[in-house]
Amino acid sequence: MTGIAILTPDPADLSFASSWPGVLERLRTALARADVQATPTPWTAHVDNADALAAYPLVLPLLAWGYHTDHARWLRACETWEAAGIPLANPPRVLAWNSDKAYLQRLADRGVAVPPTVWTDKVSQRELDEAFEATGASQMIVKPTVSGGAWKTLRVRRGDALHDAPTGAAMIQPYLPAIESEGETSMLFFGGRLSHVVNKRPATGDFRIQVQYGGVYRLLAEPPAGALELAEQTLREIDEPLLYARIDAVRAEDGRWMLMEAELIEPDFYLGHDPQGGVAFAQAVRALLG
Repeated sequence: MTGIAILTPDPADLSFASSWPGVLERLRTALARADVQATPTPWTAHVDNADALAAYPLVLPLLAWGYHTDHARWLRACETWEAAGIPLANPPRVLAWNSDKAYLQRLADRGVAVPPTVWTDKVSQRELDEAFEATGASQMIVKPTVSGGAWKTLRVRRGDALHDAPTGAAMIQPYLPAIESEGETSMLFFGGRLSHVVNKRPATGDFRIQVQYGGVYRLLAEPPAGALELAEQTLREIDEPLLYARIDAVRAEDGRWMLMEAELIEPDFYLGHDPQGGVAFAQAVRALLG
């Protein structure tokens, strides 16, 4: 077997202790079928010295959960890995810029459909009220630009006072009601090819689609009309050598599909919903290893 590494959470961060081992096992099982053995190692063990990673022909950052709570250290690690020439997939430069959702504005500037977004260094009630007036939306989503798993994400209704706002750089977007009626569509790509599609819906009365908040996931036979076109356009505009990508999209009230996120760091591949159990992922890794 060919040995590779998978970056895992900081052992001192117990937030994910009950969930990441199961995801790791699904990844390792899929890779083993392609004669690849994956060794877990905490990303925080290689921030300033990448020598231990240099021994591997490939390093996957697929479980580097929690980087958003220590973003400065994450960026420093990406610089270390880039300078050392560590064979990371996706590349360290991608792991750096994709960790800040300000990349959505760059994609919007290139013609990718993204919900109208207000970017701010520190969100205020005035900015929120102005966003309501500018968009005519009845609800807004407020979240940090560096975030994960709906961390510090708020849904605010028109006329409500802003409470518990995220500190630091944040984004304000109109809430898309289709998230409750139709759900969010996640399209998984490996080696540039679509593997499978998963629909995610929040629990009744919630807006967060993550499983820890009661989100319900189901496999789709194919992407909804228009969603795949948006995903392919997004990947063309990113134009990076990506081993994997998860493109999340939601339909706006005017029927257009909107990019919510291009997750290129540590996406859940939803291998439990993949009819092939991760075969396309493992094949893409095997092809990259040569």
